[in-house]
Amino acid sequence: MPYDHRKTPLRTPLRLRALLRGPVLGLTAVGCCAALAGCGASQASPSDGKSARGGEAATTAATPSGGPGGAGTPAASPGAAGTSLAGRTVVLDPGHNPGNFRHAREINQKVNIGTNRKECDTTGTSTNAGYTEAAFTLDVTHRLRDLLAARGAEVVLTHDADRPWGPCIDERAKIGNAARADAVVSVHADGSAVGHRGFHVILPARVREGAADTAKIVGPSRELGERIADRFARATGTAPSNYLGSGTGLDVRDDLGGLNLSTVPKVFVECGNMRDPKDAELLTSAAWRQKAAQGMADGIATYLRG
Repeated sequence: MPYDHRKTPLRTPLRLRALLRGPVLGLTAVGCCAALAGCGASQASPSDGKSARGGEAATTAATPSGGPGGAGTPAASPGAAGTSLAGRTVVLDPGHNPGNFRHAREINQKVNIGTNRKECDTTGTSTNAGYTEAAFTLDVTHRLRDLLAARGAEVVLTHDADRPWGPCIDERAKIGNAARADAVVSVHADGSAVGHRGFHVILPARVREGAADTAKIVGPSRELGERIADRFARATGTAPSNYLGSGTGLDVRDDLGGLNLSTVPKVFVECGNMRDPKDAELLTSAAWRQKAAQGMADGIATYLRG
């Protein structure tokens, strides 16, 4: 259905206003005291731009967290109750933009990811019934944003489906870097084969080539990824991927510009496989998406607590 642009205006933290005037575009910030609300939903079916090893771009659209079929934001889980994230900045990167499938020329342009050049973005994948990865990622990101903001964190979104397409993968990395984020999490869902089930967290490999140098973030990114994988499994009751990571739920990659170009701790979370019917049933459940957001919020919080 047509994308619904209903949104609550977002307040921009003072520290980031100067960044918004600079060369980095598409920066949507949520202050810890801002009123938070979700966006509308897009169900346009893009072509499948994902591989068995996951993708890198982002498409977005979502049902409001408290809207029809959605679960309201619950209180923080017992393990994180009372935990304050005041003074910490978390950048959330909703995988893919719902408008990408209408802008093939723009998203197919190549950008520098350090090790080589790669497409600006992709359309993302979808379930067989047409529920797009973009819709999924934005919905989960909104839920995650609300949970983190409730704990006092300053939350920045790389985009909020507020632009026709993109941002490109290199720009997504720049947004996290410019925000000097304590943690960056890129939310995705995979498009692998039927029978491939479970979640996995993608970690940056040690890369030093061209504009890429991940030496300083490899260690902290692994810690962030391990914490998220642990809490995601607890919150959702789902198992780590049965096709990547040898049962650990962790996959190290050197071919993703969003990781290669990051100068702050960053991971990708592939929440499940949209092409597997059993995983798709979970991913299309609003209640399960709330659990997924809770698991990521708990993992981020435990990482930031140190």
